[in-house]
Amino acid sequence: METRLQLVHEAYRAITKALIENNISITTMESCTAGLIASLITDTEGSSAILRGAYITYSNQAKIKAGVPAEIIEKYGVYSTETAEAMASACRCAFGADIGIGVTGSMGNIDPANGDSVPGEIFFAIDFKGAVKSHHIKILPQESRFDYKLAVAAAVAKELTALLF
Repeated sequence: METRLQLVHEAYRAITKALIENNISITTMESCTAGLIASLITDTEGSSAILRGAYITYSNQAKIKAGVPAEIIEKYGVYSTETAEAMASACRCAFGADIGIGVTGSMGNIDPANGDSVPGEIFFAIDFKGAVKSHHIKILPQESRFDYKLAVAAAVAKELTALLF
């Protein structure tokens, strides 16, 4: 039986191959996944042709420095649809990519620095050439932080697959 990690790797391998074959560039701005999505994309040979770059914006300040308007975070909270959408659009524009992915949320514990933290609540958005689609998911308790990140990466892969295939 294949593990969740193997299944997620296979999904990203197919996604990356489709991006390469169709000459579609991609970038990410990841907070709670800490770069896992970009890492999974680069596990496929030839990914340098389509991955334009990526941000790991673990703090609010990092998101702002990477182009997310401070007003969005102040008005809606860092853990929100609006922030995920701003992250996706900011990275897509910054790197001149076709697709931008923004991911924010709380994993297994409450973030003391942000009052809108709800463990297991994740927001992500995919900006494809200016058309932004956002998603709000809840991750059940996991055994490790890596398992939380992998669950989020799997959810993003599902939506990328729907977009590309």
